[in-house]
Amino acid sequence: MWPALTILAVVSAAALHLWWRAKFQAQQEQRAAEIEAAQRQQRQTSLDAKAQQQVLFNSMLEGLLLLDRSRKVYLVNRAFKNLFGLKTELRGKTIVEALRLHELDELVRRVEAEQQVLDFEIKLPDLNERWLQVNAAVITNAAGERDGTILVFRDLTRLKQLERTREEFVANVSHELRTPLSLIKGYVETLLDGASGNPEVAERFLKIIERNTQRLDLLIQDLLTISALESGRMKLDLQPVDLSALVEKVFVDLHSKADNKNVELVNDLPVLTAHADVNRLDQVFANLVDNAIKYGRANGAVRVAGKTLADGRLEIFVQDDGPGIPAEALDRVFERFYRVDKARSRDQGGTGLGLSIVKHIVQAHGGEVRVESEMGKGATFFFTVPAIKIEAA
Repeated sequence: MWPALTILAVVSAAALHLWWRAKFQAQQEQRAAEIEAAQRQQRQTSLDAKAQQQVLFNSMLEGLLLLDRSRKVYLVNRAFKNLFGLKTELRGKTIVEALRLHELDELVRRVEAEQQVLDFEIKLPDLNERWLQVNAAVITNAAGERDGTILVFRDLTRLKQLERTREEFVANVSHELRTPLSLIKGYVETLLDGASGNPEVAERFLKIIERNTQRLDLLIQDLLTISALESGRMKLDLQPVDLSALVEKVFVDLHSKADNKNVELVNDLPVLTAHADVNRLDQVFANLVDNAIKYGRANGAVRVAGKTLADGRLEIFVQDDGPGIPAEALDRVFERFYRVDKARSRDQGGTGLGLSIVKHIVQAHGGEVRVESEMGKGATFFFTVPAIKIEAA
């Protein structure tokens, strides 16, 4: 009996052991599966977080650069790559390896010493002048140790250009105002000192004062006009405009100036009807024809002609036979206050804004303006305007 009981006990113990082992193994497998699922979920959560972080970083307008504690690139956003025109992978590279900018490498070392650097400006060494503003700070961990560096980049190029334009504008306006004001002041003081007693001298001085007063008034009017054009405040009154008739009207207005230099005014425009603001086109023709008379040769001719282009627009040109414009100045003649010959231009009494006004008026009509010239062969100014549609006419 005892042997049977012993065998039964052993068998029961073995069965119990196998059951517990199977249960334990099942529990271990279940636990392993749960751990694997948790790890998978954690990895997915981490990937989602990184993806959301990357989307957030890429949505920033400012360029973002994260460096690890060894000063190597850890993360950059899309704006940063666009600022520097980068397409290759930067992660793991130093700033010098990635950008070839020693100034930024020096900035990172400075940030590590000072913890934060704001409003640092850097000029990029490329052909087109570009400026960036950099704000940088050290990233620390819970223990207060340096864990990396973050740099945020903002493109300052447009602001720098606007600032330079503003400075040039103020300087040019000041200069243009100073010359006639100095003349007016000088002649008024001379008259007050006794020259008014001589009628002949007084009349000559008063004519000079009147001429410079008109010059000041013209400058102010041109400044107001170009300000309204550039800001978009000037509204166009579009209507059918007979270009040939408008040119004849401008010729009549400038007839005395042309006679003073014995310049022939030639209107070779065919019958062309533009869809435009007649008063603004009057300014365009007046400025271009006046310049052609002013800078063309004496006893020469100023010619206005045009045609209809294949796309339906009208192209008009004003041609003189003067000394021409140097090649390096052709791209700049439409800038405010730009003068090819500064001394001669000021002697002629211009404001330096005429061609800039022409450009803005033409562009407001959706047209384009350009100039062609060879030294010694005169200059030809072209502009386009929309033609009147047949059904509108």
